[in-house]
Amino acid sequence: MLVQTSVNQLKLVLLSLTIYVHQTWSTSVKEHLDQGTQLLRTGNLGEALNHYHAAVEGDAKNYLAYYQRATVFLALGRHRQALSDLDAVIRLKPDFYHAKSERANLLMKQGKIDEAREQFMEVLKYDPEKAQAGLSDLPILEQAIEDAEELIDNDDFASAIDNLDRAIEIAKWDTSLREKRADAYLQLGNIINAIGDVRAIAKLTNDNTDAYLKLSQLHYIMGEEEESLKEIRECLKLDQDHKECHRHYKKVKKLVKQLNQAQDLINEGMYEDAVTKLQSALKTESSEAKIVLKIESRLCLSNKQGGFIEECLETCSSVLEEESQDIEALVNRAECHILDEDFEAAISDYQTAQGITDSKHVKDGLHRAEKLLKQSKKRDYYKILGVPRNADKSAINKAYRKLAREFHPDKFTDEADKAEAEKKFIDIAAAKEVLTDEEKRAKFDNGEDPLDPESEQGRHFHQNFHGFPFGGGNQQFFFKFN
Repeated sequence: MLVQTSVNQLKLVLLSLTIYVHQTWSTSVKEHLDQGTQLLRTGNLGEALNHYHAAVEGDAKNYLAYYQRATVFLALGRHRQALSDLDAVIRLKPDFYHAKSERANLLMKQGKIDEAREQFMEVLKYDPEKAQAGLSDLPILEQAIEDAEELIDNDDFASAIDNLDRAIEIAKWDTSLREKRADAYLQLGNIINAIGDVRAIAKLTNDNTDAYLKLSQLHYIMGEEEESLKEIRECLKLDQDHKECHRHYKKVKKLVKQLNQAQDLINEGMYEDAVTKLQSALKTESSEAKIVLKIESRLCLSNKQGGFIEECLETCSSVLEEESQDIEALVNRAECHILDEDFEAAISDYQTAQGITDSKHVKDGLHRAEKLLKQSKKRDYYKILGVPRNADKSAINKAYRKLAREFHPDKFTDEADKAEAEKKFIDIAAAKEVLTDEEKRAKFDNGEDPLDPESEQGRHFHQNFHGFPFGGGNQQFFFKFN
């Protein structure tokens, strides 16, 4: 009798506890739903979703918790999770037509035409207007897809894209349609738009390593190696053993490193080392047109800055063969023509550049090249000393000393030869004065002769130069070598 009483008391305790737990859970679920709704109204989707997660965990049979969570999933573009929750709602409450209506629209956006039509037919008796709108879109979607596929088979990719645009406007989450459109864009050479579709595919599908690989490859083709590296890393985050992604990653990573190192060397003025590094980059990638063009453009600049005239003309010309209106390459080649004293070629490049842009830099360059051409027909101090236009001060002084000894007037006895030597001496002295003075040399390099008799400095030079005290008798010729 006592044992039976104890058992009955235990049952009463367990029943009370069950009622209490159920009431507590119900209160907690309601609070989560209410808070989620409030957050949803303020646009705080992330926090709202957390509360709906908690509500579903608290009561797995509460269809409203699933429905509210599906609403947030849809707002976040997570349509697969939304569909799963809507399925749960309909399973728990088959007559909840709002869920069926949302599900029908979702299926249509996913391009699941037959399933969407079946679901719309169920909604028809609850909400004819909404169902009819969906049912009228489905034939349009079917026809657009059918026409696009036929046009692709006939290689009419532009028209196919028009039809795919209409289809995607209805079925925006159908990745197969975006794949078709991306391929059509690629057939037309429109890589930028293709990238847009592939990026959307990567977002619409989970763990899509192929999409990230494709993105990386497309950015690489566009000559965007940094973006290519970023996307291929996303592929390896999803699957670090993915063979194709790993192989592409190694190549892109190496190229990015080489180009960054070359740019650092250019910034530091180490042009010869920059050229070496860029030549290594060309070995890493020698076939992808836009990447090769980028490397050659930097070689063009580095060779120009380093004064490597022959290599500069070669690499800049190579760039211009691919991009005839590349302003930077035209200007760099013009400057190398100036270093090579081919002023007419420099003028031609600057004129071409001026036809493309109204840049002051180009105008100034053209004006300078024209002045240098005019100057070259008079007196060229570089030619007088026999040094290149990028010669340093040491090379200029060395050439000056050599020529001064060679044409020393005291070495000549014939009066005509002596007079010719004196004339050369004057030119040699003038060349040294201009080319060893930074200010005067800069003026000369800009097409202005600072010793031109018409200029103030030129008059000063000629007024103070009275010839050399050489001749017969006790006279001696003096010349000071610096």
